[in-house]
Amino acid sequence: MNNSSNKVAAVWGDYVSPLLYVYLLGMMAVIAGILTTAMTLQYVEGELPCPLCLLQRAAMLGVCFGIIQQFRHGYSYFNVGVCLAFSVFLLIVSVRQTLLDIYPRPGHAYVGSAVFGLHMPVWSVIIAACLLTALALQLLIWGGNKAVADKSIGMYPALKTIAVMLSLYVIAIAVINFVSVGVQCEFNQCHTFSYQLLD
Repeated sequence: MNNSSNKVAAVWGDYVSPLLYVYLLGMMAVIAGILTTAMTLQYVEGELPCPLCLLQRAAMLGVCFGIIQQFRHGYSYFNVGVCLAFSVFLLIVSVRQTLLDIYPRPGHAYVGSAVFGLHMPVWSVIIAACLLTALALQLLIWGGNKAVADKSIGMYPALKTIAVMLSLYVIAIAVINFVSVGVQCEFNQCHTFSYQLLD
């Protein structure tokens, strides 16, 4: 009976393991798209991010880091925990900024333009809620399945190639953001008026 259960688990793992990596790639692609949009608004439209906006970007990059770890080292609860921790951090920061700016007052209006009628802090609340839901579904569907944990993304060459390319893109976004923060904030408090290092 044990052998037959193990065989069923192995076959089940063959089917659901690639789906896990497709799921993770989808999550990371969406986050990369969001960060790319934020950077486009910054560099093309000249909308400099506020300190809380920068923290939200860092939180999203942290979620991507947890996903990249799953690509590199395989599925584990620790890596899911990293994603969850950064998602909760994103939720806390975005809710705080939304509540600070929810009632317009001098010097505390929403920073940047609205996208589909919502400003970035409100979008970040929605994004954080979606990430937490997606990670909960990941645990419900794949959590605790040893057959899934035993199959690395290296067993699926096409998925591995996409994962490497997407990971490098996210790392590039992180580096650009890191340099940009240095130029914007120098060694002072960040503000949204100009790049302090260039003044």
